[in-house]
Amino acid sequence: MKLPNLQNTDKTLWAIYISMIVVAIIALFSASSMLVYKDNSVLGPVGQQILFIVAGVVLAFLIQFMPSYMVRIGGYVVLLLSVIMVWSLLVPHNPFAVTLNGATRWLNIAGIVFQPSELAKLSLIIVVADLLSRIKTEADKRKYFFWTLGITAVVALPVMTSNLSTAILICGIVFLLWILARIPFKFLGSTAGIAIIFLVLGYCIVEFGFVRQNREMKGLFGRAETWVSRIDRKFAGTSDDKTAPFVITDENRQEAYANVAIARGGKSPFGVLPGNSKERDYLPLAYADYIYAIIVEESGIVGALVVIALYLWLLFRACFISTRYGDYASMLMVMGLALMLTCQALISMLVAVGLGPVTGQPLPLISRGGTSALITSVYFGIMMCVSREQTELRNRQQESIHASQDEVPDIKVE
Repeated sequence: MKLPNLQNTDKTLWAIYISMIVVAIIALFSASSMLVYKDNSVLGPVGQQILFIVAGVVLAFLIQFMPSYMVRIGGYVVLLLSVIMVWSLLVPHNPFAVTLNGATRWLNIAGIVFQPSELAKLSLIIVVADLLSRIKTEADKRKYFFWTLGITAVVALPVMTSNLSTAILICGIVFLLWILARIPFKFLGSTAGIAIIFLVLGYCIVEFGFVRQNREMKGLFGRAETWVSRIDRKFAGTSDDKTAPFVITDENRQEAYANVAIARGGKSPFGVLPGNSKERDYLPLAYADYIYAIIVEESGIVGALVVIALYLWLLFRACFISTRYGDYASMLMVMGLALMLTCQALISMLVAVGLGPVTGQPLPLISRGGTSALITSVYFGIMMCVSREQTELRNRQQESIHASQDEVPDIKVE
């Protein structure tokens, strides 16, 4: 059995990956204080997450040595299974469905609780990238556009009922892949226009109370009221009292304590230093959706910029990989995966600093969550796999050139 050549691995991607893990462990030790209190153990909640991270590192290491064609085949299989799972969440009285904070997004299978939408996001990118890479003619552009549009709709529609931000994120990444695949503007423009009209109509329907009055609609789109209230609270404002933004209520508790955390961190370029956060004890989900606010509080603007730089570094590295030798499907796949992680991180950070409505999007690899850490590691493993194949291809081409040069006979001129 031939052992893998570690020299062909992508050292830059590994540096980004390990750096994010270091940031995650430091932030989680501080942000998980409430979990430590409930668990009555210092290392319990954090140690559990570290185990998931270690498992993720092993998973990424193994995936990077897989052939990329196996990754694409696996993408189709996982997409089929994840579509079945996300649609099963709409089935009433599903014994495997788990509801938390009014949202039914999780499945409990054999004691393992996870979000099938996370698997759907990953596999959808792989499948869409593979289909778009088959475009050879103008007729193919129309064909595979509608193919990928239909597949995306099948994934996004059930996800939208409980997690609008994830559905929008999925559609946004597919839209960017269409742009990279040079899909005609008439298709892109019409699809974007229909999507905007659909969202505006949905907002108006909920705002005028149709969902509240219809029991069947409320059962299917019960989370719609939550989306509208968050948007109204963020952008509209309902009080003439100038002190209202500074009053902490049950509705604005997350945003308010996140703002306080960021204000405390802004007093110094390096914040209040790790371990000295106060808002972690008051901020709901400080270890998950709002971990970036805790990072800013404890590390200041320096820590905030370091985290931003890591995700931008990942995106730039993906762009570099995509411009090297390799097949078109791998290029689209790498760009799609990097864009998904970067855009999700951007949304999470914007929410944490108060520049967007609450969405529930975690910070990839840094927020606490076992299955999230594992799936994000799979993202990195696939990108490392493509980069390794490109390096090996380039090495073989160089060896072939050198071998052909050595075979040229010397011609002596007498």
